[in-house]
Amino acid sequence: MIACCLMGTKNMAVWYPPMSMTLTDIADRIVEKAVDARRFLVAVAGPPGAGKSTLADALEGELVRRGERAVVLPMDGFHMDNGILEARGLLPRKGAPETFDVRAFDDILRAVKKADEEVLVPVFDRSRELAIASARAIPVETRIILVEGNYLLLDEMPWSRLAGLFDFTVFVGPSVAVLEERLRARWVHYGLDEAGIQWKLHGNDLPNGRRIIENSRPADIALETFSID
Repeated sequence: MIACCLMGTKNMAVWYPPMSMTLTDIADRIVEKAVDARRFLVAVAGPPGAGKSTLADALEGELVRRGERAVVLPMDGFHMDNGILEARGLLPRKGAPETFDVRAFDDILRAVKKADEEVLVPVFDRSRELAIASARAIPVETRIILVEGNYLLLDEMPWSRLAGLFDFTVFVGPSVAVLEERLRARWVHYGLDEAGIQWKLHGNDLPNGRRIIENSRPADIALETFSID
């Protein structure tokens, strides 16, 4: 089951009424909203460790099962190159809002939104910590695009330029304690020592997570936790 949450924004906190939702419920909402759309962009946003990728992939599978043409478009392909980040003193903060090529991401989303031709998009290779340009194609026939990433709803420039591009929005925001537990497990999996884990958690990931939770625009659906049956 999926639980709703209290989602903070820069100026206010928006309470989404308590209710239970399943993956099927969310897919129902998307299909209902997209009924007459040639191309429909869904933002799946939230802090690092929230489970956005898991949810986006599960939604893709559910929509495809229903006969929809759907695909996930991750924001991670738009990381700036490590050389640029190092030159700007931002390499230790890789993953922060300032370390993405937002203009290129905006351009790609606008091209995808038009649905008038195939669009080639970059893919992030986490094992090598780099983005590979034009690594995947989004065909013109693909109707529902599940855009997944941390800062899709961030109400700060230049990210706020994306506000009008999404037709439907989902925010996943577990508690900071849950995020810390998941992120610790992530960095253990990647072989970091304790000092490295502490820096990743408290020097980058959790500050980014709080920034997202406190400064994101309200979503059509806000979730605290979810499970994929």
